[in-house]
Amino acid sequence: MKPDSKPSPVDDPVVLAVTGMTCAACAARIEKKLNKLDGVVATVNYATSKATVTGLHTRPEADELVSVIEGLGYGAVAPNVDDGESTVEIATEAHLVDIRRRLSVAVVCAAPVMAMSMIGALQFDGWQWVSLVLAAPVSTWCAWPFHKSAWRNAAHRTTTMDTLISLGVIAAMAWSLWALVFGNAGEIGMKMNMSLLPRTESHHGAMVHDEIYLEVATTLVAFILAGRWFEVRARRRAGDALRALLDLGAKSVTLWRDGNETVIPIGALGVGETFVVR
Repeated sequence: MKPDSKPSPVDDPVVLAVTGMTCAACAARIEKKLNKLDGVVATVNYATSKATVTGLHTRPEADELVSVIEGLGYGAVAPNVDDGESTVEIATEAHLVDIRRRLSVAVVCAAPVMAMSMIGALQFDGWQWVSLVLAAPVSTWCAWPFHKSAWRNAAHRTTTMDTLISLGVIAAMAWSLWALVFGNAGEIGMKMNMSLLPRTESHHGAMVHDEIYLEVATTLVAFILAGRWFEVRARRRAGDALRALLDLGAKSVTLWRDGNETVIPIGALGVGETFVVR
């Protein structure tokens, strides 16, 4: 090989199933980290949740690649070609069920909070404290995937969309809690009308209470979870369509080794092997 020539990649890449990615920024961060390893070229596809790593000299070790990805807070495994259901499919279904549960709780709790905050006729005595009770599970358990992702990204000194969502929910809840406990928003009989501008002084002698933003925190979580649910469901349907198309192809292949024929799964066929076509 000439000194100025570039090494050509080996023909047997390592394909990993990556779990835990929530946006394209996650895929970009994993790809950037993998490409920092010596002698490898990596690409991460967010749509398929797959990482393809090719060695420039030798085939990369799957265990080392998995350790790097797990160090970023994500999961990764080398899919077994003999499994009927891949790791990505199992993880996607589990993720979809988890989002649906959190979304259901968020919608049930956010709807009355939004109604009470926007409609004065529904603001009975102590309504703001009832709203706080309803907003608590939404901003904690329902929003936990966003908080977890934000903390993980902060530990690696990076930010994603989950960071903004988490900060928005925390800010809205923190201010509302402060206004209820230390301000006058917690007073019984407090009313809050929908307004585009903050109220800074009394109107016709009426007392002005501190604003609370519990409806902001709850509806934000509900809408984002709904978007994530539609996204994951669409990705799963697209994946099912592609897998159905692939199922129309051959399931096994006959290798020619030392004058004998050996039948193996199609996914186990390697580059450079001789197979029989009939």
